[in-house]
Amino acid sequence: MSFRHAALRSSSILRQQYYLNAHSTSNYPLIFTRAYAKAGKGAKSTASLVPRSKQPITDPAAQEEYANAERKMTAAVDWLRKECASIETRANGRVTPDLLSSVRVKFPKDDHAFKLEEISTVGVRNASELVITVFEEEVGQFPLSFVNWLSLKHVERALYDAKLPGLSSFQKQDNRTLKIPVPKPTVEARQTLFATAERQAEDTRVQIRRHHQASLKKGKYEKHSIELEEFQKLTNRFVNNVDTILKGLKK
Repeated sequence: MSFRHAALRSSSILRQQYYLNAHSTSNYPLIFTRAYAKAGKGAKSTASLVPRSKQPITDPAAQEEYANAERKMTAAVDWLRKECASIETRANGRVTPDLLSSVRVKFPKDDHAFKLEEISTVGVRNASELVITVFEEEVGQFPLSFVNWLSLKHVERALYDAKLPGLSSFQKQDNRTLKIPVPKPTVEARQTLFATAERQAEDTRVQIRRHHQASLKKGKYEKHSIELEEFQKLTNRFVNNVDTILKGLKK
């Protein structure tokens, strides 16, 4: 209320009081007092109210979908963390079996993708070579040498498909052994490795956002609902994790 408005209101009250006193039959003047509202039993306290940002998801179906999305996003970030650790190892010139951790071997008529350590041993020789030796395992009526050759052939194909930066030369030693020379990384090789990490990081962000959109589409949550807010916060958290991993790699 402005000062002018308040002054006019006070003047109006005084005129009313003067008029009533002038026409009153009482010997005592009338006095006006302002009444203020008092807190009664119907008043509600705001102490127990919880801010929207701190309200949990209470719907069981939404809780289940939230846990499902969080599990998928965690798996995506964990994969990126392992990939970036392998890239950092290669960029620093260290030769370890972890350089081949992302390789997956598939065999005909088998949908399962095997890790290298499941079908072979991976070792380091002369601090500059990786050596893969497939396990000896006889299958049915096929000769042992044929089985080992077949396994080694699929291992070599898996190495090519993995497209590992800097690892493109595979030398067959015998029917069970494959040697991979690991060259010292050059400046260009390091730049290629970091470019690969950036591409993988962006792929992971896209994957996280897809999980987010899939959850929202499945839940059909109302606009401005707590579910929408919580799913967005979940997505932001995992995207920030991706940025942190990539930033740590570039230090």
